[in-house]
Amino acid sequence: MRIVFMGSPDFSVPALDALHSAGQEIVCVYCQPPRPAGRGKKVRRTPVHVRASELGLPIRHPDCLRSSANQSAFSELDADIAVVAAYGLILPQEILDAPRRGCINIHASLLPRWRGAAPIHRAVMAGDTETGISIMQMDAGLDTGPVLLRAATPINATDTTGNLHDRLSEMGANVVTDALCRLDELTPEPQGANGVTYARKVTKDETCIDWTQSAVHVDRQIRSLSPAPGAWTTSGGERIKLLSSKLADGLGKAGQVLDRNLTVACGKDAVRVTRLQRAGKQAMSTAEALVGWKVFPGAIMGSSDI
Repeated sequence: MRIVFMGSPDFSVPALDALHSAGQEIVCVYCQPPRPAGRGKKVRRTPVHVRASELGLPIRHPDCLRSSANQSAFSELDADIAVVAAYGLILPQEILDAPRRGCINIHASLLPRWRGAAPIHRAVMAGDTETGISIMQMDAGLDTGPVLLRAATPINATDTTGNLHDRLSEMGANVVTDALCRLDELTPEPQGANGVTYARKVTKDETCIDWTQSAVHVDRQIRSLSPAPGAWTTSGGERIKLLSSKLADGLGKAGQVLDRNLTVACGKDAVRVTRLQRAGKQAMSTAEALVGWKVFPGAIMGSSDI
């Protein structure tokens, strides 16, 4: 089939590679435009843009798809199907209708749970024990189209959004390749009304740790926001990003450091921080960080001292 691939971030790259390796005819790759990023604000291409260039594929990066010129250019590609993976732009109906077999989306949840922008973050934050990939036929709604194929994976007690993202990215590549090979035999399954949840974007006010919350809540917050945007606390006026943790035994005042392994008391029970990033430094294991950073039992962590 003649395929248009539409994606932008790291999550989308394995799917592009899988389709290319499978010998599919990728007639064009659509991605977000290059934009200033990082401390130096240098203009950077998206990971999909970079990889498509390496593969020698035609690339387009329009700012929007609502103009008649961009819609005509898309239609003229004469595509059989469009494969969408975290593209980042809303597809107007004219785009959805242009490929002969429509547009399919690689969505990182088991729909209808966690429709929307941040399904991986929200699954970890909610304490879900399972998530997966849904290959969905796109319609005008927000992740409301019928599902062609699903694949599930467990969410382990130590999973962060980062490692779950990578696992789902590889799964998505495999499942979408399978779906395209079996497209004629798959029956689209309408999403039911039961079990619908929405994965809204993570906001800054969700990132500061409130140690009066239970250890279960704090542990999920740390793991769900790792590596980005990152849950944070303070110690001695220094802002610390906490990147991984696990539940631990211990009692004390909320935010109190209980031992030299950085076990911290919460409103109920405790968490042990296992990976962190100090301001201006690289992320490292807690054991590595504590070599040059003295945090003694009894110290109180919290946002009030910054």
